[in-house]
Amino acid sequence: MAQYSVLLVDDDVKLVQLLQTYFNKEGFITYTANDGLDALQTARERKPNIIVLDLMLPGLDGWEVCRKIRKDSDIPIIMLTARDEESDRLVGLEIGADDYVTKPFSPREVVARVKAILRRANKEVVSKEPIKAGGLTIDLERHQVMNGSQLVELTPTEFKLLEVLASNVGKVFSRLQIVEQTQGYTFEGYERTIDAHIKNLRRKLEPNPKKPCYIQTVYGIGYKFAGDGND
Repeated sequence: MAQYSVLLVDDDVKLVQLLQTYFNKEGFITYTANDGLDALQTARERKPNIIVLDLMLPGLDGWEVCRKIRKDSDIPIIMLTARDEESDRLVGLEIGADDYVTKPFSPREVVARVKAILRRANKEVVSKEPIKAGGLTIDLERHQVMNGSQLVELTPTEFKLLEVLASNVGKVFSRLQIVEQTQGYTFEGYERTIDAHIKNLRRKLEPNPKKPCYIQTVYGIGYKFAGDGND
C-alpha cells in the first residue's frame, strides 16, 4: 500500500498516542491535533490523505470542523464519537463525513476503516465511458461529476455511492447492498446511514431534492438510479 498520511484529532491525548502507534506500524505518516482550531490549521498546512475526527472537541467541535473542511476540500473524514444516538451520527454524515466509529473501539478497526476508504478513494478505474443522465455527466476516470456546466463537489463515499447506482440504471439496491458495494464491509446499524448520503447527493444533484428524478426511492426496498432523470 502506498504511504498515506492521516490526521488524528481527539482531546484525549493518550488515545491519540495509541492510534498514532497503530498507524505508524502500518506505515502511515501521522499528524495529531487535540482541539478543533489546531485540527483545521494542521489539515490546511499538512494536507493529509484522511482525517480521523472526534466530535466532542474543546473550542471548535468536530461538527464545525467538518463543515469548515467541507467548504473547500473533499478529503475523507471518519468521525469518532462516544454518543450512542443514531441522530448524532447522521448529522455528521449529512455535513460530509464519510464514515464513523463509535467509542469504545479497537484501534485495529479504525486502521481498517481508514485503509478501506483510501482504497476506494484511490482505486484506479479501467477506461470506463462517462455516464450521462439528464444534465449529469459522471466521469469515472476523472472521479468527477458535472451538473450541466457546474462541477459538483462530492466526498469519496458520495461518489462511490453514485457510481454504484448510476452504473446499474434501473436496478434496485437495498441499503445493505449499497453498504457492501460502497464500504467493502458491513456492521450493525450502518444501513440507515445510507439515507444521509442519499440526502446529500440529492441536495447536490437534483433540480428539486424533495422530488428526486435521478436517485429514486423504492419504498420498502431501497434506491435506484433513473438513467434519463425521469420516473
